Amino acid sequence: MSESPFPLKPVALPESPEQRFEKFLRARGKRVTAQRRLIVAVIFSHHDHFDADDLMAHLRDRMRSRDVSRPTVYRTLSELVEAGLLRRMTLRDRYVYEHGYGYPDHDHLYCQACHRLIEFYTPLLDEIREQVSREHRFEAVSHRLLISGFCENCLREQRKQSAQTEPNSESEGGQSAGPTSAES
Repeated sequence: MSESPFPLKPVALPESPEQRFEKFLRARGKRVTAQRRLIVAVIFSHHDHFDADDLMAHLRDRMRSRDVSRPTVYRTLSELVEAGLLRRMTLRDRYVYEHGYGYPDHDHLYCQACHRLIEFYTPLLDEIREQVSREHRFEAVSHRLLISGFCENCLREQRKQSAQTEPNSESEGGQSAGPTSAES
C-alpha cells in the first residue's frame, strides 16, 4: 500500500497522558491507583488501534498475578474516553480504541474483509467541514470520518478467487454465465 500524500504529523503536548489522566481523576474525586497508571502506560507506550481484549493480552502477566483486574481495565478505558485521552469507535460488534490525545486529527479507511484500519489525513476534509459549518452558522471543533470498503490486498484476493471460479466458456458449450458479482 502506498503512503498517504498527507502524512500524520506529531503533536506537541503540554503534559503527558499520565499527568492529564491524573488531573482528570482528581477533579472527579477518584483515586490515582497503580492499576490505572499501569494501564495508561501500556496504552500510550505505542500507537495502534486496540480493543479491550488486545489490551488485556498486553497485561496478561499482570492480570494473572492479580495486579490488574478485568473490571478495572474496562472502567479505565471508559474513563480515558471521558477524559479525552482515547477515542472509541464501534467496528462490527466491538469497541476499538485509539489515542485521542497526543495524536493528530485524522480519519480512517476500514476494510470490511480483513478489518484493517488505515489512518489518513487530508486538508480537503477540514475545508469541507469549515465551509459546511459557515453555511449553517455552526462552530465545528472536530469531525470523524470512517470510510468502509475493501483494501487493495482484499480486492486483489477477491478478483483472484472470482477468476478461478468463473466457468470456462469452452467447457460450457460456448455460453457465458453472465457477469460475476464483482463485474455487476
